Amino acid sequence: MQTQKAAPQPSPMRIFEALNAYQRTAALKAAIDLDIFTHIAKGATTTRQIAAQTQASERGVRILCDYMTLHGFLSKQGNSYGLAPDADAFLNRQSPAYIGGATQFLCSPDLRKHYEDLSAAVRKGGTTAEGEGTIEPENPIWVDFARGMAGLMTLPAEMLAKVVGANRGEPWKVLDIAAGHGMFGVSIAKHNPKAKIVAVDWASVLQVAKENAQRLAVADRHSLLPGNAFDVDYGKDYDLVLVTNFLHHFDLPTNEKLLKKIYASLKPGGRVAIVEFVPNEDRVSPPESAGFALIMLAGTPAGDAYTFSEYQGILRSAGFKRHELHALPPTPNQAIVAWK
Repeated sequence: MQTQKAAPQPSPMRIFEALNAYQRTAALKAAIDLDIFTHIAKGATTTRQIAAQTQASERGVRILCDYMTLHGFLSKQGNSYGLAPDADAFLNRQSPAYIGGATQFLCSPDLRKHYEDLSAAVRKGGTTAEGEGTIEPENPIWVDFARGMAGLMTLPAEMLAKVVGANRGEPWKVLDIAAGHGMFGVSIAKHNPKAKIVAVDWASVLQVAKENAQRLAVADRHSLLPGNAFDVDYGKDYDLVLVTNFLHHFDLPTNEKLLKKIYASLKPGGRVAIVEFVPNEDRVSPPESAGFALIMLAGTPAGDAYTFSEYQGILRSAGFKRHELHALPPTPNQAIVAWK
């Protein structure tokens, strides 16, 4: 006789953890600000040693490091702390994959304030911030984004360069729309010595893209086109147009309008490569992509996380005939490539 499995007992823990989740954010930011992960990587592994390096109290360091251990960022043996693999790879300043600078944008007061009255944004159906929220023209937050997120975007930029076949070395004219830090265009140029990049963004933001192009020795093939992506004259005959982490800020009709402009700028057979958080049709999976919709609700008037079928619809309306969806593992981003 098969025993019926008992229903799980209701528990308030998920609710308790969600209401206290801000504490985990604050703790991780503090550990990054104090460079605790880097000091441990350099050999300061005890509370006393870390406190000396950070010029912090031993009590404070112990409590913070224990908390980081509880949440899997550190390990602990006796009185010594070690780095978990993710922390060693991404939060140790000695690592080429360091992304700690992302706190400058992700934890900025300008972003956090969008969640102070989220119920009002739900009632309204969009941001309650003054103006147009994060898409307000010349919003200085995008300089913080460009400076803080370059490290985090290096891996998906490398993955996209592979997807579009940059290493084939064909002579490409590439348009990088809303370039920000510029890493997507710069990665194309790094892998393809015959690629020339034109980066579009606000003038202040493009200075960061210029710095990254210089740092990675492709500045001689990286030019700047300052202005609003919806208004500036792109020029013609591009082989490839990059639209990375941009379309989610707007509603579908606005995105369709932009894609028509992109279509006109491409040469016959040219491609657009879109990088986005693309949820499944159920809109609740995968969680990283589906959850991005809330960020757009809080920070923009009409942005969203769009499904592949929704992107296909506006791409067809803009004139693109063939569309492919590519994962960019291990990142949560996906790439949509469409042909003129």
